[in-house]
Amino acid sequence: MEALSHTDRWQGFLKNCGGLAAASQPFQVSGSLTRVTGLIMEATGLKLAVGSGCTILMPNGNSMEAEVVGFHGDRLYLMPAHGMFGLAPGAKVVPWDRTVPSNPVSGFRQRRRASDQISRFPVGEALLGRVVDGTGRPLDDLGPLEVERSASIASSPINPLDREPISEVLDVGVRAINALLTVGRGQRMGLFAGSGVGKSVLLGMMARYTSADIIVVGLIGERGREVKDFIEQILGAEGLARSVVVAAPADTWPLMRLQGASYATSIAEYFRDQGKNVLLIMDSLTRYAMAQREIALAIGEPPATKGYPPSVFAKLPQLVERAGNGVKGSGSITAFYTVLTEGDDQQDPIADAARAILDGHIVLSRQLAESGHYPAIDVEASISRAMTSLISPEYFEQVRNFKQLFSRYQRSRDLISVGAYSSGNDPLLDRAIALYPKLERFLQQTMVERAGYEESTRSLGILLASNLN
Repeated sequence: MEALSHTDRWQGFLKNCGGLAAASQPFQVSGSLTRVTGLIMEATGLKLAVGSGCTILMPNGNSMEAEVVGFHGDRLYLMPAHGMFGLAPGAKVVPWDRTVPSNPVSGFRQRRRASDQISRFPVGEALLGRVVDGTGRPLDDLGPLEVERSASIASSPINPLDREPISEVLDVGVRAINALLTVGRGQRMGLFAGSGVGKSVLLGMMARYTSADIIVVGLIGERGREVKDFIEQILGAEGLARSVVVAAPADTWPLMRLQGASYATSIAEYFRDQGKNVLLIMDSLTRYAMAQREIALAIGEPPATKGYPPSVFAKLPQLVERAGNGVKGSGSITAFYTVLTEGDDQQDPIADAARAILDGHIVLSRQLAESGHYPAIDVEASISRAMTSLISPEYFEQVRNFKQLFSRYQRSRDLISVGAYSSGNDPLLDRAIALYPKLERFLQQTMVERAGYEESTRSLGILLASNLN
């Protein structure tokens, strides 16, 4: 038998090694869970970027999704997406693969970028008419999502010099807003209200009546009961047909509430980039800030203003600035963010920060709501910063005249009610007294009534031109 040459022996060795490698399991990097305190888990043995996803394998065979929210030295701080039940010391922590198997609930394959493990979530036309959670899983029992596109919940900001200016009026179907607080496409407005003053009803009216191509609703941190009520009773079948609802109720973990708000914004950005005019409704921005506060405090960030760490005030503009007009040739995102004012305190730190970064605010008054005045919009305390660039100087003078009459009556209301004012002493107040019933009716509107922009502005002109003789 002829002896094998050196080359033949080497090739045979490589062939055997290749066969063994093919039969063996691929090497998997993993770490271990070392500590669980409050909302935060600590893991060692891994080096992952903040925002990376991982899976925790529990002794009972179940698994749990988590996200890296911080690190200290060689320790990673993880936040679970759902709960912590079943965790044990030393549980294996595995980074997400670059391609994770399809989720049986959603039917969507969450793809990762080749360079990291940052989450990407489903977007596309198939989401219209659907209700999903903060990770894109359906909540409506209508089957899996048949989508092929995905997007990151974090996006790069648009150069402010590349954005299209706000130059076109958006008809929201609410008379008081159309006529006195005119909103433009791409504007970002805050809806400031305490609990129980009708903000959900007002949001539902805008969702049904606004002249937008797509509506994206983010229900963040609200009561679970309100999710179904908003969809069935307020939004309705007509509104839901052109809407995407992302729900992360109050009983979900803080990470899910943060993801829900960012995911809803990502969906709106996708449709904007397709040239659509999108209405984004976020209820509420305050719950988003509270979720960030819970995470920041859990990883040791010091509190600053009324218990809110500095990262909260850094994240608010990062979320809000993603809305607005896109670059030339793309669509727009007109956003309404609700801001909860604790005890109707307009100087709440989140309310104060939101006013500074939004393009206007609509304040709902508890006093008006308790008197049966709906929508309970306090026109004196509300403002649209883009309004002057959307309307003519002549119409702006009409708006100013309306507010002067309304404000003059409100300031003298007590004197008028006790009969202490004598007619003829103040011509402007005399006119306000004569017109006040019409002014008040103009500001009121039922839930099922739609008031278009042209109709609203025409009605205002007719009201102010009323013959008082």
